[in-house]
Amino acid sequence: MIQLEGVTKAYRYKGVPKYIARDITATIPKGAKLALIGRNGAGKSTMMSMIAGNLNPDRGRITVTGAISWPIGLTGTIQGDLTGIQNVRFLGRVYGVDTDELVDFVGSFADLGMNFAEPVRTYSSGMRGRLAFGMAMGIRFETYLIDEVTAAGDAAFRKKSNRLFEERLADAGLIFISHSEGQLRERCTSAAVLEMGGITFFDNVNDAIAQHHRNLQISIPERP
Repeated sequence: MIQLEGVTKAYRYKGVPKYIARDITATIPKGAKLALIGRNGAGKSTMMSMIAGNLNPDRGRITVTGAISWPIGLTGTIQGDLTGIQNVRFLGRVYGVDTDELVDFVGSFADLGMNFAEPVRTYSSGMRGRLAFGMAMGIRFETYLIDEVTAAGDAAFRKKSNRLFEERLADAGLIFISHSEGQLRERCTSAAVLEMGGITFFDNVNDAIAQHHRNLQISIPERP
C-alpha cells in the first residue's frame, strides 16, 4: 500500500512555483495496477521518484508498505564506469538479496556474454536496456514502478521479457508511465491523471485517458 499525506512538490520557473503536487492525500491499495497519466511536464516521473523514495516532497509524507522497485526505465540506476557484474552486485547489496544468485540470473537472462564483465559505458543502448531490465526482474518486488521502458533488444528478447514481466505482475502491483495508450490499457486496471499539481483517480483506464485528452485541449496558465 502507498499512502500520500499532504504531499506538495514544486519547482521554480521564471520566479514562480510550478507545482508537481499540491497538498495531495491519497491511498494506492496493495496490488493496484495503476496507470500514471499526464501531459509532458506534469510531473509523472517526479511523482514516481518521490514514491520510490529517491526524491523528497517539499511538504507532506509518503508511506510505502512492502518492497517497491526503483523507477525502472530511468537511466540513473546503472553506473557506466562499473562493469555489468559490478552494477548487479551493487544493486543486490542495496536491496539485500543474494548477489551471486542475482548475478547468475542477470547473466543468463540479459545474454551479454563476455560484455557482462566489461564497463557499462562500452555497451550499446540495447545492451544497457537488457542489463537494466534483467536487474529489475531479478529482484522480487511487491510493487513495480515502470517509467516508459519495459524491455529492450530484438523481438525474441522482448518476447522473453514480456513473458517474465507478466509472471512478476501476477502477484504484484504496478505504477506505470507510458505514452502508449495501448500499453496502459493492457497493463493497468485503474489510473490517475496528474494536472497542475492535482491528481484524479479513475477506476477505468479509458475514462482517465479521455480526461487526459480533455486536459490537453486546455492551455496551462503562466502562473499557478
